[in-house]
Amino acid sequence: MTLQNREKRAVTLLGGALAIWIILWVLLPGRGETPATGPPRPVPEAEKRLARLRQTAATVPGKEELHKRVTAELAERERGVIGSETAAQALAQLLEAVRRTAKSQSPPLEIKTAELGQATRLGNDYGEIQVAVTFDSHIEELLNLLADLTRQPEIVATREIRLTVANAKEKTLAVRLTAAGVVPRQLVPEKRGAF
Repeated sequence: MTLQNREKRAVTLLGGALAIWIILWVLLPGRGETPATGPPRPVPEAEKRLARLRQTAATVPGKEELHKRVTAELAERERGVIGSETAAQALAQLLEAVRRTAKSQSPPLEIKTAELGQATRLGNDYGEIQVAVTFDSHIEELLNLLADLTRQPEIVATREIRLTVANAKEKTLAVRLTAAGVVPRQLVPEKRGAF
């Protein structure tokens, strides 16, 4: 079998390409080698690592128990968060808590006016709502009201108190009390930028 000129040139070019490929394969670093995962570790080092992993794995049940306790405690504390669908409903619930507490006093306190405030941020996870009420009372009645407000199932705190003399002969005070309650963060409107 004889080769034609065209076939001779093809075999020559193929041989040259193969020779270049072999030279590059040998000379270029990293070609044909399997990637190394690192030097093999000595047995004592591997045993120490295994002991650390076992020790870490042994703490998992304790951490799970701690997580359960903390979650239960958080749920207990969050029962006082005023839960509602809107901020207006939460404000109404806070106002009702203040009115309920005022009516339960002996003698009952009569709330004259009420002002509803805005929902504002209280940290990253909660919001705060405020209600301002005005009424007349003796100082003892005011102190009893403040003590009873802290015993409500809702988280209610006194934000501000303004006192003026209502009747000097009867020793009564005109009180403007601002009470605050805690709500979920989603009830607080997002602030819009100035632009």
